[in-house]
Amino acid sequence: MTDWLNVGKIVNTHGVRGEVRVISRTDFPEERYAIGNTLYVTSDTDVRTPVEITSWRKHKQFDLLTFKGLDNLNEVEKFKGSLLQIHQNDASDELSEGEFYYHEIIGSTVYLQSGEVLGHVKEILSPGANDVWVVQSNTKGKKDMLIPYIDDVVKQVDVKSKKVVIHPMEGLLD
Repeated sequence: MTDWLNVGKIVNTHGVRGEVRVISRTDFPEERYAIGNTLYVTSDTDVRTPVEITSWRKHKQFDLLTFKGLDNLNEVEKFKGSLLQIHQNDASDELSEGEFYYHEIIGSTVYLQSGEVLGHVKEILSPGANDVWVVQSNTKGKKDMLIPYIDDVVKQVDVKSKKVVIHPMEGLLD
């Protein structure tokens, strides 16, 4: 597991004054993209470059950011395709009950209420109203299961022991 959390992905530049176009991966854009905050631009080789935010605004479905000392298109062009990250220790947001960071859930073992092990959470999708947890089956050759994160299905989450207990709705595991 990594100690770094993804908060966005730089998908392109915007204009000629060093603005970057970001697809956000955070539930806390106001805090993550606040002026003066430091984020880390992470390349494919896991080299992290610290950048200080000097402006943030929304434009269509994107977040547009500028960074201190990077005032033109040529200086930020190299960041296209890179992730914006923060260190896990800098994620001091207070989560409500029933809210978790993805890294707390991914890798958890999923059990039925009967105690039977279904598999491990390998990915989390956010298609709309609720997250969907992709569970890799422990049974060889069996397809991944899609478990909606709703109260009717997910009955218990213990992030310390990486354990999730579910009660599947009819037809969910077929």
